[in-house]
Amino acid sequence: MGQNTEPEDFGALIRGARCSARLTQAQLGAKCGYSASAISRIEANKLRPEYSAMLRMFEVLAIPPQQMRGSAAPDASAVATVTSRCPSDEEDAVRRRNLLTGALAAGATAIVGAGTASATAVSSGPAAGLEEALFQLPAAEPVPLARLTAQTAAARQTYQAAHYQVLGRALPGLLAAAVATRDAATGRARQQASGVLARAYVLTAELASKQHSDAAWVAADRALSAARDSRSPVPVGEASRLLAITMRRSGHWSSAVHLLAREAAQLDANEVRTAAVRTTLLLTAAYSAAAGGDRSTALALLDEAEEDVKRLPGVPGLFTVEATRAQVDIYRIGALNALGTPDEGVKVAAELSIDHMATPERRARAWTDIGRMWHALGDGTQTFAALRQVELEAPQEVRRPALRALTSDLLYGPTRVQGLREFAVRTGALAA
Repeated sequence: MGQNTEPEDFGALIRGARCSARLTQAQLGAKCGYSASAISRIEANKLRPEYSAMLRMFEVLAIPPQQMRGSAAPDASAVATVTSRCPSDEEDAVRRRNLLTGALAAGATAIVGAGTASATAVSSGPAAGLEEALFQLPAAEPVPLARLTAQTAAARQTYQAAHYQVLGRALPGLLAAAVATRDAATGRARQQASGVLARAYVLTAELASKQHSDAAWVAADRALSAARDSRSPVPVGEASRLLAITMRRSGHWSSAVHLLAREAAQLDANEVRTAAVRTTLLLTAAYSAAAGGDRSTALALLDEAEEDVKRLPGVPGLFTVEATRAQVDIYRIGALNALGTPDEGVKVAAELSIDHMATPERRARAWTDIGRMWHALGDGTQTFAALRQVELEAPQEVRRPALRALTSDLLYGPTRVQGLREFAVRTGALAA
């Protein structure tokens, strides 16, 4: 069997079999040597595993090896082979068929250029068009720097409000105007325009990352390049954080930790703004270390960040993440989830004041990590309650690929949760 025989829709096959086997992404990853985020990218057809790892996944999920010779879009008989191992009662059979329909649709939204169905799904997604726009920006004229700064601040507010569809439509034009303004400027004005451009790219990377789009790589790299041209440490730190996130999600967690530690070491811990950026870099490094299973490094970085915020007032001026005690607690919960010890996060979650957090996007992030914690602990009722809170804070958050996958996992878990099926249909995790 050659290495080119796997189906092009490998991700949908893995997701369907994993949900059928009632394994979480973290559980499957632990059995195959991948992080939960890497499994998420594999299921979205954004990361292709090594051939040996692919065989291991088929073994763990009891997928017949002949399915590696599947077509780009598995037909109903191929899907049925995956689900034939499930309990045979009528209700579970119907629910699993619906799950696989939803899983195929969810996977399609993350694929660009994989056929008519996936192209249609992508066209309506918040990150639709970002990859094309990054390589071929629309025509734009330079604008006054003050206006460009105001437009970028407005886009930031749109992101913080979790209005991702609106942001996705605005970003190509904003990037084009920022590039034109930077290119037309000289001296100090060019440095300032570069800083604004860096932040426009940061927003692009944030949105693309939420949608599991490879545009995140390009946007993060360009954000860091523009930030360095600005000669300002704050945009450099913010851009470095996004680049490290894309590295981690591709399985390069140790490189992400190294990048973040290096950038954090260059920031002044005694100046409020740079110290706040340093704290956010430590938090992202902690989560990256946790994703790689390095518990001691993750906890040490979290403790260091916690000491930092004790010396800082609340700093609201950072672009997408604030340096506060609440942020430290959210990252601690996420890191403990990634380390496979979600029970240690229960007390942290109980003491977290989510209502006091500044933006819907951050509040939704907090509820997401709490939902993942309860899901890992096998509490379907608490998981669904957290997902409902995500929806209340930011309806477009629950339509992200990662949260639709979490909803699918919960829907076909052992616990029957009232209202979950309607939620799954409403958020796109299950076909209507």
